[in-house]
Amino acid sequence: VQLQASGGGLVQAGGSLRLSCAASGLPFSRTAMGWFRQAPGKEREFVASITYSADWTYYSDSVKGRFTISRDNTKNLVDLQMNSLKVEDTAVYYCAAASSIATMSNPKYWGQGTLVTVSS
Repeated sequence: VQLQASGGGLVQAGGSLRLSCAASGLPFSRTAMGWFRQAPGKEREFVASITYSADWTYYSDSVKGRFTISRDNTKNLVDLQMNSLKVEDTAVYYCAAASSIATMSNPKYWGQGTLVTVSS
């Protein structure tokens, strides 16, 4: 299984970035997907998740209303659109795969991470 995250970079506060995660080696259309992040000196935290059918999405309170998770099951891609970025969004963002939304707290697979830096 491979989860290849991309799209990170440096952006000013208030700006936008779109992260993408390309998945392979797993039944993507039957797999719940999520994004997590880890800021310097902090533990990894949940950001957003989406059911395999994209019927339901979930967000942490800190990103709700600013971030949008989406997926394309024809391309095995899951994206995270991040708007109105804040300095505190600076972190390494990880793509993750779980058997179901219920098990997203302990994903089965992790991507390698992509760094997002938001400057003031």
